[in-house]
Amino acid sequence: MVNQNDELIGEASILGAEWTQWIRAQTEPARASDRPEALDDLVVLDVSSGSFAGPFCSSILAEWGAEVVRIEPPGGDITRQFSPFGMEHQGTGLAYLAEGRNKLHITCRLETAEGRRLFRRLAAKVDIAIESYAPGQMDGWGIGYRQLCRANPRLIYAAISTYGQFGPNAPRSVLKPDYDVADQALSGLVYMTGEPAQDPRRPQPHETPTKSGNWMGWYAGGAWAVFGILAALQHRHRTGEGQLVDVSPPEALMRFTEDAVLYYDKAGTIRKRVGVVDTSVSPYYFVRCKDGHQMIAGFSDVNFTGLTNIMERPELRQDPRFTTFVKRTQNRLALHAEVEQWSQQYTSQEILAKVQDYMQSKRGPGTVATGRVNSPAETFQEGHWWERGSLTKVEDPIYGVLSMQGQPWKATRTPPRMKWACRLVGHDNAYVYMKYLGLSASKLSEYKKRGTI
Repeated sequence: MVNQNDELIGEASILGAEWTQWIRAQTEPARASDRPEALDDLVVLDVSSGSFAGPFCSSILAEWGAEVVRIEPPGGDITRQFSPFGMEHQGTGLAYLAEGRNKLHITCRLETAEGRRLFRRLAAKVDIAIESYAPGQMDGWGIGYRQLCRANPRLIYAAISTYGQFGPNAPRSVLKPDYDVADQALSGLVYMTGEPAQDPRRPQPHETPTKSGNWMGWYAGGAWAVFGILAALQHRHRTGEGQLVDVSPPEALMRFTEDAVLYYDKAGTIRKRVGVVDTSVSPYYFVRCKDGHQMIAGFSDVNFTGLTNIMERPELRQDPRFTTFVKRTQNRLALHAEVEQWSQQYTSQEILAKVQDYMQSKRGPGTVATGRVNSPAETFQEGHWWERGSLTKVEDPIYGVLSMQGQPWKATRTPPRMKWACRLVGHDNAYVYMKYLGLSASKLSEYKKRGTI
């Protein structure tokens, strides 16, 4: 006799395979070049400086098809020097190589009146401008939003700065550029990240607030700037009006702190460092295994039953510390110790095999999530990401073959894409200044001699 549930599972498996084949044919990144681009009617000026929030913002717009003109001072922006331990590839820092993608690169010295005139003329012809100077700096130069929107009322102007463009602390930004480490610290996120002190009277050196291992402040600020720009484009589509979008990277990171603000407001309690153990659900954390670390999640009653069955520790369900969802959360450290005592007996693959066998063979109720905590090298070697184009090799005419992050989005009609990796400082001066301002080679040569470009 065939079990009806087995029939449904078998049918779902077939349908899943059919869906996978269909959606891959529609969205595979390798086929993107045959399809139109969503933003190919937009021209963007990225004049951000000393921050990766602006370049990340313009990278996203460029991947969706916008023509992005990256403006640097004649010697190149300082962000070209940001790289692990100073490592460069053909004179360019690795971080800039990652975010120079799909952009035209020109030079223009905004500190000079002549450079500002060139910028003003360019801004009159574009859809979007992105800057990360101190609040009021561009306005003081006569090339801020208030001045540019008079000649170009449709202009969408994204200003990215640590404290934003107004507020009691905004003037402090005049004294220093937008630093990612400051963005992270000001957001409140760092305070709740890291290992808590086991003995508050004698905290260990590693028991301290911990910043994200990447430039999370800059990248969050850049991503949020894109959201604001796209919303402003929708408004412009309806009304013809441009606008200024004011983005503060610490505010962007605050949106990642989920319930921390409400928790303080309603309970009067500050979210503190929790380390590897979540404060809202348990088990929901990383545990050690024989060959590294493993993620384990099984916090609802039925899923905790599944986990304890896999562990062959059913008695844990009767332990008064773990009998309910709330008690498991309140006693999360004790439960973590129990799970880790079990997980350290096995390799990551052995744990995965046990979980899969339990669920696929229907050995009991509950669903348990698990997976290895990959190192960057293991992520790099994971075939799944390469097949989806999330990791890709770019053969760039200037920088050669580079392994880079691809696009996190797949789309059926207007897919994003990578066209080239980066450009040298001022590589596209002749093309851009001729296309938009009609400047001849001899005129550009004069500008270059005067240090304007």
